[in-house]
Amino acid sequence: MKILDFLCADAVTADLKATTKKELIEEMTSMMVEAGAFEKKNKNKIIDVFMAREALGSTAIGQGIAIPHGKTDCVDKLIAGLGISKKGIDFDALDGEPAHIFFILAAPVDSAGPHLKALARVSRLLKDKYFRDSLRAVKDRKDILDLISREDARLN
Repeated sequence: MKILDFLCADAVTADLKATTKKELIEEMTSMMVEAGAFEKKNKNKIIDVFMAREALGSTAIGQGIAIPHGKTDCVDKLIAGLGISKKGIDFDALDGEPAHIFFILAAPVDSAGPHLKALARVSRLLKDKYFRDSLRAVKDRKDILDLISREDARLN
């Protein structure tokens, strides 16, 4: 499984504006609605799914990374968005550091396998400090997608 298999290219940004966890989830969900990944009528329901998952425990995994995710009947396949926050957002990470890199993942309710594989793939990709630093330094969507494409090829 490659990141580009489930990453919605139009739901990628190098310039997130959010300053809080809730704002981040709202901004990225809106971005995915605008990209056509989610239907507009389901936006609030999907935000609630992500926020409910955060209530169970933060999806920030440390080292400046958060992977908000959830399962919903609003999607029929695994879909993701990616955003970079230059300032960073307090996402309740175990290491206490703000998160700068955000992968947001939505999966169908009955898709445990692909959902877990996607989380593992994203985590594996982001373990590489050079890749994280490169991702944080990008200027635009094209650079992000080029960087992920190269890493997808390298890790395959």
